[in-house]
Amino acid sequence: MNSRWIVLRGQRRPAPQVLLIGASAGGVEALLRLLAPLPADYRLPVVCLLHVPDSRDSLLADLLARRLQLPVKEAEDKESLRAGTVYVAPAGYHLSIERDRSFSLSREEPRHFSRPSIDVLFESAADAYDEHLAAALLTGANEDGAAGLLAVQRGGGLTLLQDPADAQVSTMPEAALALLEPDFLLTLDAMHMLLTELDAPSC
Repeated sequence: MNSRWIVLRGQRRPAPQVLLIGASAGGVEALLRLLAPLPADYRLPVVCLLHVPDSRDSLLADLLARRLQLPVKEAEDKESLRAGTVYVAPAGYHLSIERDRSFSLSREEPRHFSRPSIDVLFESAADAYDEHLAAALLTGANEDGAAGLLAVQRGGGLTLLQDPADAQVSTMPEAALALLEPDFLLTLDAMHMLLTELDAPSC
C-alpha cells in the first residue's frame, strides 16, 4: 500500500499489511463464509491457521482453492508473503512470520495441544508488523489464539473477534474476551464486510 493510513468505520488508523485468521472447531465453514466472497483483486495477503491433527496432511488449501477467487497455497518455510494470496498453515508445524516478512516453520512443542498454534502465529506477526497487522479469531474449542490476539492488540494491530453467540463453538472467542476488549466483536457476515474495508484505498 502506498500510504500508512486507512479510514475504518470513520476512524483513521494504520493500514494493515497482512490479515491473519485463526480458527479451530467449525473453522472450515467460517473461513469459507469470510473468504469466498472476497474479490480476485483483494490486495492483502491472508494467512489462515486452522487446527489440524499432526498425523495427516491438511486438505484445507485444496478445499479453499476450489471455492475462493484468490489464489490459495500452503505456507512454505522461508517463503516471502505476497499480496493477494491466501496462505494456509501446514499440518504438524508451528507457523511464524519473521521480521523480513517471510514464513518460518518449526516443530516446537504444541501450545494448547495444538501444532500449528494460533498464538505462535499471532505473536510472531505482532512482533513483525506492529500496528500494520489485522488479526481475526473465530470459532474454536480451546483457548489457543486468545494470548496471541492480546499480543496483536498490545502491538497496535487491529483485533477482530467472532461474537461467541455467532460461533459454532464459543470456547475460543470467550477465552479471548476474558483477556481483552477487541476492536471489533462481529458476526461472520459483519466481519466479511469489515475485511473489504481493510482493503480500501489508503488515505
